[in-house]
This record gives sequence, structure tokens and C-alpha cells, in this order.
Amino acid sequence: MSTAFQNLKPGVFPTINPYTYADDSTQPFWDAAKEDRLVAPRCTNCGTFRLPPSPFCFECQHREVDWVDLPGTGTIYSRIIVRHPLHPDLAAACPYVSGVVELDGTQGAGARMLVNIIDCDPETVAIGDRVEIVFEHVNDEMSTPRFRPIST
Repeated sequence: MSTAFQNLKPGVFPTINPYTYADDSTQPFWDAAKEDRLVAPRCTNCGTFRLPPSPFCFECQHREVDWVDLPGTGTIYSRIIVRHPLHPDLAAACPYVSGVVELDGTQGAGARMLVNIIDCDPETVAIGDRVEIVFEHVNDEMSTPRFRPIST
């Protein structure tokens, strides 16, 4: 068994790659994640949020951005329960929820992230549920963002 697949927790897809391989357009995201902060680049020309971060705005092709701190909360836009492991060594992580979260604080721009939704019963996770970010500190250089349901 690969060392990346040891100590799996049910419902949590493992961080297989412990390095970000960031470039200039993504490094600020990963730096903030190490500090338990969620940030997103916002185009200084048209105000569009770019997630995932990219060198050019997909709306206006502008390059410059401001990095904006987001509250780290959002709403599940879409989700799927993964019941069958992608690899036999990942069986202990199944079932887990993979989802798209529409992030709060993006001024209605609908910035979304594809994430693992953890600390939940996969059968009860629903579109429209409120979630909050949690960071898994993989090592000194890498923190993986995940989301969990907000207790009501």
C-alpha cells in the first residue's frame, strides 16, 4: 500500500500530493491556506472572481487582481457521493462527498470551489446546505481546504 493511502479516514479523500506546485497566479491562495484563510483573486478591471486562480480574467482578459479574503462559508451548489474507490487502496475513504460550493463574499459573482465535504453523513448532505471551510495541514508547505456542514 502506498504511504499516501495509509491512515485513511472515512469520508475524507486523502491529500495524495503534499506539494502545491504553485505558480505566480496560485501561490497567494496556497500561502493564505497555510494561515487558515480563504482568499480569491478578483479582477481589478471587471470585478470577476477567478477560481481556480488563473493568469487572465476569463471575462475581460485582464491580468491584474486583488486578493480578497473571503469568510470561508458557502452553500452546496452540487454534490455527489463517491461510493466506489478510484483505486483499491482508497476503499477505507469511501463513501465520501465531493461537491461544488458557492462561496460567500463573492458579491453574487458565484465563485465556486470543488471540494471534499467532510465530517458528515454522506446520505444527508444536500444541495443548498450551508458549509464552512476547514484546513488540513498536510505539512509546513501545504494545507488542503475542505468544507464541513455548519451546525444549526
